[in-house]
Amino acid sequence: MIFPLLSISISLIITYLIGSIPFAYIYGKLFRNIDIRNFGSGNIGATNVLRILGKKAGIIVLILDMLKGFLPVFIVKEILQWNMEYAWLPVLIGIFAILGHTFTIFLLFKGGKGVATAAGVFLALTPIVLLIAFSFFIAVVALTKYVSLGSIFAALFVVTTNIFSYSSNDPYVFYFSLIVAFFIIFKHKSNIIRLLKGTENKINFNNKKNGDNK
Repeated sequence: MIFPLLSISISLIITYLIGSIPFAYIYGKLFRNIDIRNFGSGNIGATNVLRILGKKAGIIVLILDMLKGFLPVFIVKEILQWNMEYAWLPVLIGIFAILGHTFTIFLLFKGGKGVATAAGVFLALTPIVLLIAFSFFIAVVALTKYVSLGSIFAALFVVTTNIFSYSSNDPYVFYFSLIVAFFIIFKHKSNIIRLLKGTENKINFNNKKNGDNK
């Protein structure tokens, strides 16, 4: 019993550290010699990178942030297959990946809002639901130009879908989606206030100056 608990503890620590890698900050320093936290929204999320450094940089950071959530969960769930004995472990791994991104130890526990990393986790847990939610996200952003609104609606979509697909085989995924949705909405509270006031910035893919979504 001690060995599995030790292995799980080590896995959670490693996952948190992987999630903590601030790719937006690293990209800005390596390729533009800037601290991305001093520009735009001051956040280390892919949207701020898109706004400040352009589409290519934004897409690269988005993919890397998603991989932080996808790879640890995929390895535990599909390769090590720990979920056969510990059905809750892939979900717990996902939570630590998201916590790593939003509270990165490498930047004094200040990180992004966790949307991209959470998307990576869901890609490993429920790929079909995630792909549909991503399409929903794209549609909302295309219609409204609000990345924050797309993120919120996508999170709610994942919860709603898991409610209808809930079964005794996946209760952990359902509760995880519920927790993540509340967490993402909470992290977007400032965006929600601006949306209600009509002062939220819209994203413009043809312009480096884009919307504020951390």
